[in-house]
Amino acid sequence: MKKLMFLISVVCISFSVAAQESLTLSLQQCREMALSASEDLQKASNASQQAELTKKIANTAYLPNIEGSATGAYILPDQDMMGMDLVMRGVYMAGISLMQPLYAGGKIMAGHNLAKIGVEVAAEQQRLAQMQTVADADNAYWSYIAVLKKVEMMQSYMAQMDTLYRQTATAVRIGMATENDKLRVESHRSNIRYNMQRVQSGAELCRMALCRIIGVSPDTEIVPADMDIHVEQSLAMSNDFSRRPELMLLQKQVEAGKFQERLTRGDMLPTLGLSVGYLYYDNLKIKGTEPVPMPDGSVYNYPYTIRMGQGIATAMLALKVPICHWGEGWRKVQKAQLDTKNAQLDLQKNTQLLNLEVQQAIRNVQDSYMLVSSAETAKQQAEENLRVTQRRYASSVATLTDLLDAQSQWQQAQSNLIEAQTQYKIYETAYLKAVGALM
Repeated sequence: MKKLMFLISVVCISFSVAAQESLTLSLQQCREMALSASEDLQKASNASQQAELTKKIANTAYLPNIEGSATGAYILPDQDMMGMDLVMRGVYMAGISLMQPLYAGGKIMAGHNLAKIGVEVAAEQQRLAQMQTVADADNAYWSYIAVLKKVEMMQSYMAQMDTLYRQTATAVRIGMATENDKLRVESHRSNIRYNMQRVQSGAELCRMALCRIIGVSPDTEIVPADMDIHVEQSLAMSNDFSRRPELMLLQKQVEAGKFQERLTRGDMLPTLGLSVGYLYYDNLKIKGTEPVPMPDGSVYNYPYTIRMGQGIATAMLALKVPICHWGEGWRKVQKAQLDTKNAQLDLQKNTQLLNLEVQQAIRNVQDSYMLVSSAETAKQQAEENLRVTQRRYASSVATLTDLLDAQSQWQQAQSNLIEAQTQYKIYETAYLKAVGALM
């Protein structure tokens, strides 16, 4: 019993340690884990393999179809043939045939090209899924860092307020401050505790969201390795989005539409095929009697059986020419042409939208960089203002209201800088995704 309890304790401790597992991750490691864990990316990879198989299937249309057959039959009763019996009890046939299409109205080539486009489309969709996964990982990573830095900032703010509370409580005891001053500080402390609880809850939610994206247990503690955010406008930004997967998919849609027209038009054209075969049949019997004169002048009906078996070789050319289908073919071609025109219109429309998205992404990065610069300046000013106000308050030159305002401004400046820095990183990722360079 004691051994059993000991084993249970060991297992519980092991689960506890596993539940508190900690991972220190850089942004690149986070991306790699997200790519490995993404279900969407795995589905895109499966779709790419399916497209390759479809292409190989389409290539088989160039090759001849070879088929073999075998038939056995036991037919009763025997059939009468001009006084003889045709016996088909146990007759069998075996053969092999080869069918080679010589011309199919261009449908084989069109089908091959469509399958080839399918492979290219699947590759672009897989690249799009990769970029989206990386963007999601970046967003979750920097959002988690933002709330962690805010937790640190709130803890520092709380430490300042605790120090101020102790100073005010001491001042109240010696008659240098009023009870109202103490209540005001206590009110600010309560407000900070409330905001800290909100930030900590947000950090927990961001951590679990990041755990889901990188494919680890939601109980895993994650320690980002990029807590010190350095913002440098090092991107050589360009508005060229020709590598964007969405653009390439639209172009492939137009290209596929043209081959679909050829495939539809092939139904209106002649088809020519060659068929070669060999058939062997055996155990086909004919039974009858043959009158034979005897020496005594009588006639004896001599029974005989003839077994037949033979191989037959065939070679045929088959030409099929559509003559009249009451305009069905042309209407199908016109419908396919309209589908191609719609794809061209989609390409034209979405190219403009993608261009606007790139311009907006560039503007976001530029504006965010200026916001970071402004936030850094505001932070420095708030820190200096807090330092001067604390010194003046200690010298009884500044009021408690001035000190509380300076602390509030410091907290707001710190929060603004954290948001500006992390948002810049998120906008940086969005720009790379907008121009198709995020990998």
